[in-house]
Amino acid sequence: MIEAEVHLSLHNFLRSQAGFPSWPHHLTMARLVARALRLGRSALIQVGAVCGHQGRYRTSFIASALMWHGSVIIVASETVQQRLLKVEIPRLQQWLPANKSIRTGDIWPSPDFHGLLLISPAAWLKGQLAHDNPFPAHIPTIIDGVDDLEDWVRFQLTETIQPQDWDQLMLAYPYQVELIREAKIQLTHQLFQHPENPYHCYLISQSEIEILQNLYLSLEPNHLPDPWRNFWQKIPNLQDSSLTSPSDFPLLWATIARRQGLFSLHYAPIELSKIIAPIWQRQPVVLIGSALELETEAPLFRQRLGLEDVTCLKFAADSQGEAIQLYVPYKLPLPNTPEFQGALIHQVRTLVCLSATAPGMTVILVGDVPLKARVGAILASEFGSRVLVEKTCLDENGILITGWEFWRENQSVLPAPRLLIIATLPLPSLENPLVAGRVAHYKRSHQDWFRLYLLPKAMNELQRAIAPVRENQGIVALLDTRVVNRSYGAQILSSLSPLARLNYLDPSLFSSNNEDHST
Repeated sequence: MIEAEVHLSLHNFLRSQAGFPSWPHHLTMARLVARALRLGRSALIQVGAVCGHQGRYRTSFIASALMWHGSVIIVASETVQQRLLKVEIPRLQQWLPANKSIRTGDIWPSPDFHGLLLISPAAWLKGQLAHDNPFPAHIPTIIDGVDDLEDWVRFQLTETIQPQDWDQLMLAYPYQVELIREAKIQLTHQLFQHPENPYHCYLISQSEIEILQNLYLSLEPNHLPDPWRNFWQKIPNLQDSSLTSPSDFPLLWATIARRQGLFSLHYAPIELSKIIAPIWQRQPVVLIGSALELETEAPLFRQRLGLEDVTCLKFAADSQGEAIQLYVPYKLPLPNTPEFQGALIHQVRTLVCLSATAPGMTVILVGDVPLKARVGAILASEFGSRVLVEKTCLDENGILITGWEFWRENQSVLPAPRLLIIATLPLPSLENPLVAGRVAHYKRSHQDWFRLYLLPKAMNELQRAIAPVRENQGIVALLDTRVVNRSYGAQILSSLSPLARLNYLDPSLFSSNNEDHST
């Protein structure tokens, strides 16, 4: 069977690689992927945050894909594709009994293609969601990095009206220019009444929807430019009495550029499961993520994405080699209190000073945009050019102050930090209108929006953020005391294991011998 062939060939390959990064689960994962290819049965694999960050697991699924006799699609980001093409595939091709054609692109190469196609998530999803899907059915597909799959799908399903699309609408309806211009003026007036927020976006109100609906009813639909046709297909029925299910309500929002006096309109579905469930029926898929959920079966992830009949596997972390040292103060004020900012800045200064003589980079994660700027200014006044805010050109002992998104996107090109300071838990902020819109959806459905949405999102973000620190068993300071004062704190701590809790701070923590301070 293919499983035995892959096991033997990969085993011999791994033994031949002196200094090859070891991962104890290569053969298990390769066998599972090979089994999925042979049986046509889908699988969901969680490789762990550290392995996901380093990408070591990719050797396993590439070996199975190369040795499988038929076609295989690998869905991966452009960066991962280049790594596969330049490192993983050539190295394996020298050892494995396989001679498979390798192609990259956005479309299926040809009807008689039987090789390996590497494609971006955006291109693959665009084809899968199209009415005339260009991809043949039943081609086994491996999707790498599915921690971001929900965001990929929602982005692909988002319809947008840009500022320039109003000009196109006026050109399409020259006899209705005044009507269109008046609707745009009304929308501009109403949208710019919203108070400013750090996210520059706002849920569209019912009165704003009515302006769009009235404009649509005044125009001949046959002449609509494509962006307007696609957008309005989602809009006209919002007041329809048939909208009885909470899943029928979409997410409608506007992004505003106040200085330019411009706005864009956006639509996206809130629930994805019914939309994309048919994709999983067309072909067997192997979905690979780092740390989707604490449970092996990842029930919440699967429910949101309409994944039903899949084999689930989760690899355990290395309890010795991946342990972090975790410091959580007990008496810091809660983040929603006026005293928090002052206490946070004092703790950050203390930690930076204690670690000043230790080699390695310090990363300070601050999700709140104004607070991030304030922390950056205060530390820069004391530590000078060592401090940078969301830059990648740091010195060896640099201090990087960053938000969650920048750190997630750039941690792979930065050295692993010796000290990671986290100001607050990355619970999605209800001040963000898009988060508020999704929470409102859960409330309409009478579901536990915190347990089903905010908490899983935070735990996934935390595990991915901390992964680089595990490489050198560094120190993580989590300055959000909700971890010890709230009932859900135990789940968060469980998601961060393996770890050793630190009782107190002193300079010896940042020396090579600090085991005596842990519990």
